[in-house]
Amino acid sequence: MKDSMYSAYNTPFRERYASKEMLALFSPDKKFSTWRRLWIALAEAEQELGLSITDEQIEQMKANILPVDYDFAGGMEKKFRHDVMAHVHTYGFVAPKAMPIIHLGATSCFVSDNADILIMREALTLIYDKILNVLAQLRGLALKYKDMPTLGFTHFQPAQLTTVGKRVSLWMYDLLTDLDNIEFTINSLTLLGAKGATGTQASFMYLFDNDHDKVKRLDLLVAEKIGFPKVQPVTGQTYSRKQDSRVLAALAGVAESAHKFANDLRLLASLKETEEPFESTQIGSSAMAYKRNPMRSERVCSIARYVISLSANPYYTHSVQWLERTLDDSANRRMCIPEAFLGIDSILELLINITDGMVIYDKIIAKRINDELPFMATENIIMEAVRQGADRQEMHERIRIHSMEAGKRVKQEGLENNMMELMADDNKIPLNKEQILTLLNPKNYVGRAPEQTAEFISEYIDPILQKYKDVLGKSAEIKV
Repeated sequence: MKDSMYSAYNTPFRERYASKEMLALFSPDKKFSTWRRLWIALAEAEQELGLSITDEQIEQMKANILPVDYDFAGGMEKKFRHDVMAHVHTYGFVAPKAMPIIHLGATSCFVSDNADILIMREALTLIYDKILNVLAQLRGLALKYKDMPTLGFTHFQPAQLTTVGKRVSLWMYDLLTDLDNIEFTINSLTLLGAKGATGTQASFMYLFDNDHDKVKRLDLLVAEKIGFPKVQPVTGQTYSRKQDSRVLAALAGVAESAHKFANDLRLLASLKETEEPFESTQIGSSAMAYKRNPMRSERVCSIARYVISLSANPYYTHSVQWLERTLDDSANRRMCIPEAFLGIDSILELLINITDGMVIYDKIIAKRINDELPFMATENIIMEAVRQGADRQEMHERIRIHSMEAGKRVKQEGLENNMMELMADDNKIPLNKEQILTLLNPKNYVGRAPEQTAEFISEYIDPILQKYKDVLGKSAEIKV
């Protein structure tokens, strides 16, 4: 029976989670066309610096970047047990005039390492753009609800009030920090360049008759031709694997922020205050028909934990690289680097979808405030009673008694909080019901939350969204 996508393992990132754009960046076509672009850049640089390479050879290489004959390459790799040499021969088969000079003076890592950095730079840029889109959608939510009081929680216990918009700004600040880390990581990336088998450029020194200036120029010229500003100043056969650690640490930071955000949404969904999108025909549970499980947020948390676990991998890999290089990094990096990028891409697709359709249930939020605010407002009530001539210590005792009684009613009897009525009916407290109600206005208890939210957005979020406005407006459709 002919193989199909259903007869062998298929990564969930391809089948269910990741976007077409990110999958394309880690596709065989992208990888091997980038190898060929690097071989072209090397040939052009070597020609410019005086080696006997013809324009016809370079033009034939340029004319055959794609397609790649994967059947031919597979046969060559089976024969040579070497992926780079298999693709040298595959490229040479379609560009025969160039075959004698493809990969001239280079080692395998010239194409594999440099290509990895080029692809990671594109992937980081895509991640950056998607974070911007999540921030743009959260911005709208934060401003819309910046004045709406909501019960704050510490230790997941009722605490002072905040606002819905202020809570959104906390999620935004985490992602803004990730933007800074991603930008720093992009700007810090360096190519391997053309360094040779142990990083000494000995093969290139031979080709250029020990001309140090030409060999130094070759390193930078290759990078320039491939559109990259920097190369590592010293290397072994590979670029320092600490660079992988830095990249995956930045990705793990995004996963960390996304997990916190999605976890908060799951808690709020349980409180029935906030919900992620839930479609009209969506099923929350195969058994419990009423369920509205926050599956998107749960998926974010699930994938985030996977990415965070992957971030440890490069630390181990770099720590055991022997001397100028050892090949036990290869199989490992083929898996953990693409999977980390595909994981973060999947998470951001989910967050774009979630933030595009989040629902805020204002009446549930108001009810929960009303259940708790009479307890929180006791200090203000004491102070207002004292202003009207009451004894502070007596007011403290009267309100303590009423709070105990109201708390018992709520916790033991399951009834509404009647503390306001108890205080209004107490002749020893010189405040009537209207005065107490005035003191129980939730907006009096949110501090500077609305102003903090507006200031944060105008000072930190708006400038960066304006700078990158051309990448905004992305939508995301969840596959399953």
